[in-house]
Amino acid sequence: MKFWTLDEPDIDRIALGAGILGTGGGGNPYLGSLVAKALLREGRRICLVRPSDLAADAQVLALSGIGAPTVGVERMAEGDEGLRVVRAMEDYTGRRIDALIADEVGGSNAMTPMIAAAKLDIPVVDADGMGRAFPEVQMTTFFVHGHVSHPAVLADFEGNVMVVTAATSPQMLERLLRAGTVAMGCTAYFGTAPMSGAFVARYAVPHSLSQAWSLGQTVLAARAGKADPVAAIVAASGGALLLRGKVSDVQRSVTGGFVRGRLTVDGLDEDAGRTLRIDIQNENLVARDAGGVLVMVPDLICIVDAETGRPIGTEEQRYGLRVAVVALPAHALLRSEAALGSVGPRAFGYDFDYAPVGFSSEALPAPGYGA
Repeated sequence: MKFWTLDEPDIDRIALGAGILGTGGGGNPYLGSLVAKALLREGRRICLVRPSDLAADAQVLALSGIGAPTVGVERMAEGDEGLRVVRAMEDYTGRRIDALIADEVGGSNAMTPMIAAAKLDIPVVDADGMGRAFPEVQMTTFFVHGHVSHPAVLADFEGNVMVVTAATSPQMLERLLRAGTVAMGCTAYFGTAPMSGAFVARYAVPHSLSQAWSLGQTVLAARAGKADPVAAIVAASGGALLLRGKVSDVQRSVTGGFVRGRLTVDGLDEDAGRTLRIDIQNENLVARDAGGVLVMVPDLICIVDAETGRPIGTEEQRYGLRVAVVALPAHALLRSEAALGSVGPRAFGYDFDYAPVGFSSEALPAPGYGA
């Protein structure tokens, strides 16, 4: 099996790219990257494996954080939440977990499996279940393609662990885990039922951590070359620049374990006179201007600093920030008819169907895998 053993610069690049792919949610990757790099300095390893290199019968656990991003910034993780999830799942199933995978590559959840995997000395799969971040548990390619809804484990920083032994559907699992998360203070870690390597190889969004690395490298290279990082992101991703402007209004509240609200960005310079309004449920869901809807889930609406290309999460948004709003294409696995039932606009309560922006791109693996 071939692995890519990460170093500290790799972590920095993945964290930066994951922040972009987080579409405003998924939690801030900066804190997770600090923990991951500290583990490397202790002599631990963080190794990535391609989904195609997994043994067919490998036991793979999807591990992620859950809750409201604003709370996650204020209430830092203790560090062993993911470890508790893995151990509880192994105890319940009686089988060892061979590898971890992120439910979502976006934001801090790109880091979440790396931290636990480093402590367990097992690999992380270079893939995820979303190719971005989404707010609800059932919104993964895993559940779209028939992954079972139980068992599942939820754990918090105080040592509380909840095992869901039965859930009638992925949607019910979301409600159960969300209620548990609210009781735990609106931030926790969870893992869903282990998947086989064969299932992951077929239904995970492939090479999404590599895509995050490539986006991070793109931004850093643009900065070093005194080029425009925003233009570099668009060119590297096959995306589109929607608007450059200033945040003029932020409406945001934590309800039901989510951050919900709306962001308004007024155009500047060549975009003067235009206004974008972006709906939020942890992540940026729909972007509109005076002409109507421009971009919608599952395609990605990413907001970055207009000068540096640094991703800006929904919890950071405030009046006066100079930003660029960029749309990136969702992976093909999220654009299927089956997937749109879980991650398209109607899944979020909108009364319109998904209309693609018209771009397409696939995640490209970064160099780094060896024998």
